[in-house]
Amino acid sequence: MIKRLYKAIKEAVKGKPLAVRSSRWETVRKSHLKSFPTCAACGCDEHVQVHHIKPFHLYPELELEQSNLITLCENKEYQCHLNVGHLGSWKKENPNVVDDAFNALVKRRDAMENIPIAPKE
Repeated sequence: MIKRLYKAIKEAVKGKPLAVRSSRWETVRKSHLKSFPTCAACGCDEHVQVHHIKPFHLYPELELEQSNLITLCENKEYQCHLNVGHLGSWKKENPNVVDDAFNALVKRRDAMENIPIAPKE
C-alpha cells in the first residue's frame, strides 16, 4: 500500500491526477501489455503505458476493465500518452482517444510508405 501511495504522489507531482491504484492493477496492466504491446497511435514498442480511456480517477469502477484500456507510448519522439491520450495536458481527457490513436497510426504508416528508400550501392 505504501508503494502504491508513493507512486500516486510521484505521478501527481508530474501533474497527473492523484489516485491510488487497485492491488490488482499491476496484473491487469501486464496482461494488457502482453496482448497489446505496441502504441496504438504510433506503433512503437518502447516506453509503452496502459492508458485508461475513461480516467480511472473519475470512473474507478472501470480501472481494471480491459475494454477501458489502450496502449500508448511515452517515448521522447511522439509522447502519444500525453499528446493523444491527454490532448497535450495531463489534466485533460480525450473521449476520442481510440479514434484519434487509430487515425494517428494510419497517418504515420501512410507517411512511412512515402519515404523513398535509397538503392543499395
